[in-house]
Amino acid sequence: MDAALEILDPLVLDRLYAKLLPAVTTINNNGFDNSTSAFLKSLSHAPYESAWPRDNIYRQCASILLVTQIGATLLYWVFSAFSYYFIFDRRLEYHPRFLKNQIRQEILSSMNAVPWINIMTLPFFLAEVRGKSFLYTRVDEYGWSWMAISTVLFMIWNDFMIYWIHRLEHHPSVYKYIHKPHHKWIVPTPWAALAFHPLDGYVQSLPYHVFVFFCPVQKYLYMILFILVQVWTIFIHDGDMISGHWLEKYINSPAHHTLHHMYFTVNYGQYFTWADNYFQSHRAPRPELDPLYDALKVMREKGLVDEKGNPIPQKSKKDQ
Repeated sequence: MDAALEILDPLVLDRLYAKLLPAVTTINNNGFDNSTSAFLKSLSHAPYESAWPRDNIYRQCASILLVTQIGATLLYWVFSAFSYYFIFDRRLEYHPRFLKNQIRQEILSSMNAVPWINIMTLPFFLAEVRGKSFLYTRVDEYGWSWMAISTVLFMIWNDFMIYWIHRLEHHPSVYKYIHKPHHKWIVPTPWAALAFHPLDGYVQSLPYHVFVFFCPVQKYLYMILFILVQVWTIFIHDGDMISGHWLEKYINSPAHHTLHHMYFTVNYGQYFTWADNYFQSHRAPRPELDPLYDALKVMREKGLVDEKGNPIPQKSKKDQ
């Protein structure tokens, strides 16, 4: 968030706050009021002046909530739409466990969760902006090698912590209160990526936020990693049941996460399969587990596809 505000303050936010909360106009010693001084400063390309300067804590809170809300919403709509229209197999919508109006429900659930998650994560972002984390600016402070090392550490930390957070959320004493709403989607679409109970989304995001308070990370690298995490969360809900590829032994793919939604107690990992393998919760994707088979069965019964799954041309109302 520190990097985001550093970019957005001079581009957008300075002007916004100057308009909404302009600096108080007073008479100076030369007889000019501050509005005249502001005009003169504008001619010299000075920054816009607001009653809330950049280091004002109220402004920082407002900016963080605004940026996270707009940013998370844009990421959700852009990448969920891309995944749904270009990757997701829409024949899965005929699966017998695909809910009526499911996509609409997934979107509404996601849009309801985002602002609450943003509010709960505000203290972490505020602490970053106010210099309480180990985020740093200059690459030469730690060197290029540390950029690579910190990226690997970030992924290992998140993978291990989210595995256990996710697995504990499936404990009967917790599941029905926090995690069950996300498992409403037995056959999820990319629109389900943020369709959490807000507390569920917050708890699973904690490892990302906590990491920079004990490990140095270059702030622009952290911003990129944080965005990629959100994109990855969307793409593992695309239902793509690729199996037999050598990477599936190591990567927690959309196929793994599809099986998690269908069987509940397998494949808790975020990026990789090592934790599921080590803690004996891994279930490998296999062709016969593909939910598409059940969807095609329904489509055959409706006369929409033939035995090989090829679409059968449907008569239009004019032809009937």
